[in-house]
Amino acid sequence: MYEDMVTARHYEERLQEEYLEGKTPGFDIGAGPIPGELHLAAGHEAAAVGVCHHLRDADTVTAPHRPHHVAIAKGVDLDRMTAEIFGRSTGLSAGKGGHMHLFDPAVNFACSGIIAEGCPPAVGAALAATKRNEDSVAVAYLGEGAIDQGAFLESLNLASVHDLPVVFVVEDNDWAISMPKERVTDVEDGSRRAGGFDMPGVRVDYDDAVAVYETAGDAIGRARDGNGPTLLELQVHRRMGHFMGDPQSYRPEADQQAHQRRDAIERLAEDLRSAGVDDEELAAVRERAHERVEAAIEHAKDQPLPEPADAYEDVFTNPPSGVTDEEPAVGGETR
Repeated sequence: MYEDMVTARHYEERLQEEYLEGKTPGFDIGAGPIPGELHLAAGHEAAAVGVCHHLRDADTVTAPHRPHHVAIAKGVDLDRMTAEIFGRSTGLSAGKGGHMHLFDPAVNFACSGIIAEGCPPAVGAALAATKRNEDSVAVAYLGEGAIDQGAFLESLNLASVHDLPVVFVVEDNDWAISMPKERVTDVEDGSRRAGGFDMPGVRVDYDDAVAVYETAGDAIGRARDGNGPTLLELQVHRRMGHFMGDPQSYRPEADQQAHQRRDAIERLAEDLRSAGVDDEELAAVRERAHERVEAAIEHAKDQPLPEPADAYEDVFTNPPSGVTDEEPAVGGETR
């Protein structure tokens, strides 16, 4: 767990550096090696490892627009994920999805930039497992600002009605983009939403990986044993802006400083020291994690960019006549 957390943190910090290359001083969002938006999850690591380290490859995980820490904890291929973020043709989706639309069927992981969009697919995966008499579970991650979304509430209802093996994980970082959560939702504790759907709701009030692991273990075990869904809300902290380039002018400086002081990675390191792990071993873990991240970034940079004609591949309709060597299908048939 510690190694995955350190990997995720260093990965985010390195992506931040790479992303900003060529984008300043006017902040051109299309410039640099990583085009488009980038949402980083530094400070959310405990929520990823505490849950995903209970899961198998056959279990499904859906994540929101801040997905890298969850993807790493679920075992998504780091080289291919990084190539995707850099828009390279060897990425998970041939460079077409980018960082908000990662998809790795090898470990049943997907994410989306649409708020709460991952909840219905997770419920669908749980329903499929039930129909197949499998003991696989599904986990849907979302932010605390998404708990009023219809897709989330409808998913809770369907999961409860059918006693599906799904766990909903709300990452509460106190900020729904630029709004403090008390301005956008009516409950301080989002896990209370579970009460309206006859399922357990549990909140972990501090970002402690061990506490999350223990709480998630109960929820995932309950789902795997056929005892239905659970809603978890996990307190995390956001060390960076909502997106890269966010000036955070809406956020008091004291709040930013408080979030910087809360670090689940340091908390877990102290737990490990108390359990007899020495600093030399922890340093070796950090070095291994950093080397893995650096290798993935160098790999991504060495990969080819997609060819322009590739834009017409893997789509639902044929390209216009003359764009490719192939003639479009008659009658508008899809390919």
